Amino acid sequence: MTRTGIVGGAAVPHAPQFFTLPDTEDHDQVARVRARMAELGEALRALEPEVIIIASNDHLENFVLHCVPPFAVHCGAEVSGSFAGRDFRWPVASDLAVTLVRGVQDQGFDPAITYSASIGYEFGIPLSFCEMGDDIPLVPIFVNAYVVPQPSSDRCYALGAALARSVAAADVRAVMLASGGLSHFPGSDRYGSPDLETDADLLERLRRGNLRALLALSGEDLDRSGNAELRSWQVLAGALGERVPDLVMQETSWHHDYAVLGWTSEASDRDSVEVQYSALPPERIALTEVLCRLRMEPAARQRYLDDREAFAGSLGLDDEERAALCALDEPRLRNLGVHPILAFLARLQVDIERRSRA
Repeated sequence: MTRTGIVGGAAVPHAPQFFTLPDTEDHDQVARVRARMAELGEALRALEPEVIIIASNDHLENFVLHCVPPFAVHCGAEVSGSFAGRDFRWPVASDLAVTLVRGVQDQGFDPAITYSASIGYEFGIPLSFCEMGDDIPLVPIFVNAYVVPQPSSDRCYALGAALARSVAAADVRAVMLASGGLSHFPGSDRYGSPDLETDADLLERLRRGNLRALLALSGEDLDRSGNAELRSWQVLAGALGERVPDLVMQETSWHHDYAVLGWTSEASDRDSVEVQYSALPPERIALTEVLCRLRMEPAARQRYLDDREAFAGSLGLDDEERAALCALDEPRLRNLGVHPILAFLARLQVDIERRSRA
């Protein structure tokens, strides 16, 4: 494995009940979520990352009054915190964190930096459940989800893309975790009413690799559907690009809609997506030119219908091209790299000319 950049990632929940396990929770459900996150963490570690970038929101541990940046990068030697009797401590790739800050600054972002901010369960749960030990350092990124004004969906996505470019430029191999969501309303009277309809529609789009669907959620949409924390997912989406997840899980509780998504196959290792309209192969220029003539020039169509073999033989085409042209065989022409619309319309115009003769 030699490719650098952000080679894999995951979007995971971090409900505090995962640690506290009160009687209100389905313990079997929590166990299922934890097992799937452990499976995902194993797959991400198998990608042999040099660093784990983790983006999550601050639950007002650090950023509430004195300073509330849209984004903050932890550049200290380590990051630590505690929640519900659990202590968290992980090493930070501090030199790389500073390098990434400089990289995104060059691309129009000015994130805050912190050397001492603490972390809570929003970082501790994904790292613990995904079983990310302390042998791989972190770059923690705080994304403001709850203190108005929060960053826009476009801005979060663009930061992720800038991060991916900066990681690649640093020649580092990384995976990225985004922690938060799905629908829930912490601290409000809507806590028991997650917006399952919005979540179902969004997850179906993400399942197909349409990560840009996250951009369709405005700040008002995120607030209304209980998805304020999806800003971290938007950063991840920008970092990954349009990629189909290898793992998708959804578990609905009375107060949260838990979702786990994982991208554990490197983009370069996956089958390329077949496109309908690809670039013109340079070696097919002559064939393309004659098909353009058949589409647009009545005289060319007449010569073609008078004697296909003679017409095709005068153009300097190779044997395969001549055979496909004589037959005006659309599948064969497409396989040669001819634009599908051109092959279709050239044949259609020739057919119209032929019928007019009859």
